[in-house]
Amino acid sequence: MIEFITGAALGFFGSLFVLPIILGLLRAFGLYTVVHEGYCHVYVLFGNVIGILKEPGFYFLPIQLGPAAFIVNWLGQRHVVDMRLDQRYLRSQPVNSEEGAPMGIGVWYEMRVNDPMSYLFKNADPQGSLAANVSNAVVRTLSNMPLADMLEERHGMSRAVRDEVSPKSREWGYDLGSVYIRKVHFRDFEMIRQIEAKVVNRLRQVTSAIKQDGVNQVSIITSTAERQAAIEFAKAEALRPRIVGEALHEINRDPEVAEALFTILEYQRLLDGDASITLMPSGSPVLSKLLAAGNLPEPQPVVRRG
Repeated sequence: MIEFITGAALGFFGSLFVLPIILGLLRAFGLYTVVHEGYCHVYVLFGNVIGILKEPGFYFLPIQLGPAAFIVNWLGQRHVVDMRLDQRYLRSQPVNSEEGAPMGIGVWYEMRVNDPMSYLFKNADPQGSLAANVSNAVVRTLSNMPLADMLEERHGMSRAVRDEVSPKSREWGYDLGSVYIRKVHFRDFEMIRQIEAKVVNRLRQVTSAIKQDGVNQVSIITSTAERQAAIEFAKAEALRPRIVGEALHEINRDPEVAEALFTILEYQRLLDGDASITLMPSGSPVLSKLLAAGNLPEPQPVVRRG
């Protein structure tokens, strides 16, 4: 058991410390190298490129570079070039519209190294040069555009910048990918405040117009409803006499019923009125004359008891 534990401990510490050291010495002496995905190794010896490894994998350098593999890491250089897709965003590039408005344009672009030789030896700072080229292309191609087109035509602007930059980027070993105008804004704060004030005033005008239109619509609906109601009431008033006349005509077909009805109506009007009633026996003309002359005492009101 002690021998097993000792062997396991030696194997663990050997794998943890000794093996990486051995592999590092083998790489330093140029025996092998590993190229990762998306990277490229360029070996330079005495000012000459002796090997380029683009494909990812394990490489035995003496087979790829010959005897120079054992001294290239000591007397030469190994450049590791990142060939993965990269992107960058340039903020607020200053341009002027056709109307003279100072505008700022944010441009986003992608790039990828497609020629490691040109990338390493044709330009000391290819990334900075590409960014400067994109910035200059934005100013050259997008200046003096109509303001309306500048605010709306993003696709055409992006394509114009890409066509302008692509030829020069290939000379520096770059393959320019997508170019997109992401933001177009005003750079003059006073102009921004004026535009905001105009927008606020316009919104107020539109809001007032909407409110007034609503009031007008309500007035139209109300007047229409009142007119229709007045028409219907007038029709009802016009129909009432006809209905009453038809009913009276039907009643008058029987004289007895008509006489009884009118008598009842007359009595009903007398009872509903406030006039006093004096009952006199028939065949007494003297009482009638005296009553008319006002010599009789005021008659007492008749009290009806249920």
